[in-house]
Amino acid sequence: MAEEVPRYKRVLLKLSGEALMGRAAYGIDPALLSSLAQELASLKKFEIKTGIVIGGGNIFRGISGVAQGFDRVRADQMGMLATVLNAIALGEALGQHGVPTKILSAFEIKGVVEAFVRENALDYLEEGYFLVFAAGTGCPFFTTDTAAVLRALEIKAEVMLKATKVDGVYSSDPMKDPKAQKFDHLSYEEVLEKNLRVMDLTAISLARDNNLPLIVFSMQKKGNIIKAVCGEKVGTLVGGEPHD
Repeated sequence: MAEEVPRYKRVLLKLSGEALMGRAAYGIDPALLSSLAQELASLKKFEIKTGIVIGGGNIFRGISGVAQGFDRVRADQMGMLATVLNAIALGEALGQHGVPTKILSAFEIKGVVEAFVRENALDYLEEGYFLVFAAGTGCPFFTTDTAAVLRALEIKAEVMLKATKVDGVYSSDPMKDPKAQKFDHLSYEEVLEKNLRVMDLTAISLARDNNLPLIVFSMQKKGNIIKAVCGEKVGTLVGGEPHD
């Protein structure tokens, strides 16, 4: 078997908070967290500069708080704080697998996590640290998808990887529609025109305006992260040049 060669050397990985739950209804599954960290650690041997944005939906979702009557700003702040908990957990798991990690938060929490400063983030990447970005953009009304695109642009990532529960982007929900069509490649305009639920419109528009390619793939199949980084046909590519 030919040795894997990275196509991308600087990436931003977007993980949902729900990705840490496993089969549980709430919180973090320790075994799944360790397995995820182990797979992410495989990027280290390729010397890939890696940033990670993680959501907080396994603990609290701002939109759910609004449905319960919470003020939207306060609900979103609670959701952003939930991402800090996930970021700390992921950072610890990565450390246990030999990956030096810095957690950078849009909210400064002294003694807990460091505030995000772009210049520091770029320096840490050059020093070999993985970066886990927490607290989204730090502002209400923005999703962690938008935060992921923003951080990707700020660290000069070549691609954004979005790990999901399904193996790409479909014409409709493949869990409900057996006739759903999977797309191998989409332009940003097609995503917007077809109203495909890849990410929210702000995130897609920001990626389009800055020519940031996105790869949407399943994280449930082991090895997919490395395959995506090496340019293999995994999931759905949005923008960019189709894989050979």
